[in-house]
Amino acid sequence: MKLALMIEGQEGVTWPQWLAIAQSCEYYGVPTLFRSDHYMNLDGQHSERGSLDALATLTALAAVTSTLRLGTMVSPATFRHPSELAKLATTADHVSGGRFELGLGAGWHEREHAAYGFPYGDLRTRMDVLEEQLEIVLGNWAPGDFSFSGKHYQLDALDAKPKPLQVPHPPLIMGGKAGPRSASLAARFADEYNTPWATLEELGQRRDAVSAACEAAGRAPIPFSVMTAVITGSDEADLLARATRTALFRDLDPETILKDPPKGWVVGTIEQVAEQMHALADAGVSRIMCQHLPHDDIDFIEILGRTVSPLVA
Repeated sequence: MKLALMIEGQEGVTWPQWLAIAQSCEYYGVPTLFRSDHYMNLDGQHSERGSLDALATLTALAAVTSTLRLGTMVSPATFRHPSELAKLATTADHVSGGRFELGLGAGWHEREHAAYGFPYGDLRTRMDVLEEQLEIVLGNWAPGDFSFSGKHYQLDALDAKPKPLQVPHPPLIMGGKAGPRSASLAARFADEYNTPWATLEELGQRRDAVSAACEAAGRAPIPFSVMTAVITGSDEADLLARATRTALFRDLDPETILKDPPKGWVVGTIEQVAEQMHALADAGVSRIMCQHLPHDDIDFIEILGRTVSPLVA
């Protein structure tokens, strides 16, 4: 079981805070830092919380780190032209020396799209766009000329250079809930499938759906990961303090978080969290993107890297 840190960048994370987070990950042994790709607070109640651009932030962090892997979890296909997205990912891959991972999904935050002027079609249209983007991103990264003629994008004899440093390309992660089309696209294009906030039963169903799609596509099952909130502490008082800080970001009662956590959350003492993570591993999860909402709490990164990770490795 591998652990990564997941930061919700749209919750007002400043550049000095991003630096502290990334440097702490390297120092305390957290191997990968993922960040969301959103421009607007998600609950609609905290417009004061801004967001630096995800790809720009990760590229900048790539220049000031040396071992930390970096990635988006996930970039909406609705935000950028796929050739632009591929070029940004390639740039991050070069700046990092081959430490970048690209997460890609269909997009879902309708108010965010309206505010910034991004097109937001119905789910079927967004999935159509995602399918074309997946093929075009990989076409940008592949050697030789690539042409594409679809409903949403057309490319004529593109040989995008330079190519990424990672061979054959940076890991491409798809995010979703493993519906039939999502699982099918992952089987065709993705190197990993990530799903959010699920019960153990739901995780098993989603993992099986992706594995079955891979089998139908004639390939081995791809790694299956989960993104979920993780709250733990060195003792009961530390755990309550951390739950209290997390509650501020989700309009929840900290005691409720501890007694009846939202679906899929991993909450408890270090030993309890390790036990829950082992259950995730038994359900077929190979990596957990540990969502950390109180992003200025650097002590959590130390606990995750030095204490929790060895228990679940």
